Amino acid sequence: MSGKFMIYGATGYTGKLTARVAAEKGLKPVLAGRNAQKLQKVAEPLGLEWCAVSLDRPNALDKALQDVDAVLHIAGPFSATSKPMLDACLRTRTHYLDITGEIGVFEACAARDKDAREAGIMVLPGVGFDVVPSDCLAAHMKRRMPEAQRLEMGIAGLSNLSHGTAKTMVESISEGTRVRRDGRIISLKKPPRRTIDYGQGESASIAVGWGDVSTAYHSTDIPDITIYFEASKDMERMAGLGSVARWVMGTGPVQRFLKKQIDKLPEGPNDAERAAAKAILIGEVTDGAGNVMRSRLETPEGYTLTAETGLEIAQRAASGEMTPGFQTPSRAYGADFITEFDGVRREDLNI
Repeated sequence: MSGKFMIYGATGYTGKLTARVAAEKGLKPVLAGRNAQKLQKVAEPLGLEWCAVSLDRPNALDKALQDVDAVLHIAGPFSATSKPMLDACLRTRTHYLDITGEIGVFEACAARDKDAREAGIMVLPGVGFDVVPSDCLAAHMKRRMPEAQRLEMGIAGLSNLSHGTAKTMVESISEGTRVRRDGRIISLKKPPRRTIDYGQGESASIAVGWGDVSTAYHSTDIPDITIYFEASKDMERMAGLGSVARWVMGTGPVQRFLKKQIDKLPEGPNDAERAAAKAILIGEVTDGAGNVMRSRLETPEGYTLTAETGLEIAQRAASGEMTPGFQTPSRAYGADFITEFDGVRREDLNI
């Protein structure tokens, strides 16, 4: 085992940031993606090896993966890119990691658990802000209340989105709001609402189909799960859409128009914006008797944290510190894994 890993999708906003952080740490990942010219521009100033390969060329992809022990897959939308990369990882016995927040991708990866165990590889989607901090917080809440029947989580501080994240959110417009009830993932026509105190008093929050609707269940077995974002004006507008409007916005022409508008926006937060920002997560569990416990987790800005957690997990997996099969961050590395990173603070709150 060489301990070598690949960053696939190294020319997008998150990929470039992760590659830069890797170089600053003295790491030597192979940078990969479809476009050789773009890869060269990213890799050469950082002194990193690069490899241009497309996901729709399985033989070439298998050859590229033969020389690495793990791949950190950053090229979204993962609804389109996860399966071909995971298939290649299973063929080449390469650990699969990605930074998805898409519920469907988590569930598809979970369905490959047997294949992954037989191949002797770890399949761990969601190694970035989606969903390392929230998954670790969910596991901590389960540890605090082993008999919990309901998990609700609020997330604040996600304002500046990359193009990739924004496009993923646009793609989910027509799906309604996904939550977990009685262990099953369902879609609600109207998103649940509540107020959550993120540290500055009660704030309006709206339920979203965040990745933990999938992963928190695999990590905790809690049957009822709802994830909320602190409400913004855009979220309020989206929450007010009727079923017909959602259907229209999910059609091909409208989707293409919305994505073109996203491409006109800044690629993502700059270094100063990332340094000044932080995220707050509130976890709340309730048992059958109505007892409630809450905890608060403060982390660096989401893209900053994604680079840190993604690289740490890639290093660990590539060096053999992993468990074969489908995993979540907390199942693989424990509920306290998130507390190992600078700028992270967790506290249990009084009710």
